[in-house]
Amino acid sequence: MSDPLVAAALEVREKAHAPFSNFKVGAAVEDGAGRIHTGCNVENATYGLSLCAERVAVFKAISEGAGGFRRVVVAADTEVLTPPCGACRQILWEFCGDIEIVLVNLRGKSETLKLGALFPRPFDDSFL
Repeated sequence: MSDPLVAAALEVREKAHAPFSNFKVGAAVEDGAGRIHTGCNVENATYGLSLCAERVAVFKAISEGAGGFRRVVVAADTEVLTPPCGACRQILWEFCGDIEIVLVNLRGKSETLKLGALFPRPFDDSFL
């Protein structure tokens, strides 16, 4: 049986708007109620205004009133599994905490780890 969160990340990856890099990424986050929220990367000609799939998924979920996130899946077409970038790690930490991260590619390879393993000394509201 396939994991619905992985399937959602792989499916939304196809909707990515990546005309410059051709690097399509999909993300799916599961909220506390078990609902799935998806996002894909959206590039802009300036690159700096582009958004990663993970941030799109989290922001969409928050805009829909979701919280209590359990897991996030990141799907990309790379041999070496693609982790969230630094900006996404920060957003995931602030809104999801030490969430389970599942990295997958199109060939069925996957790895599961906690965000804290990728982001060992995060900046958060405890420093404010």
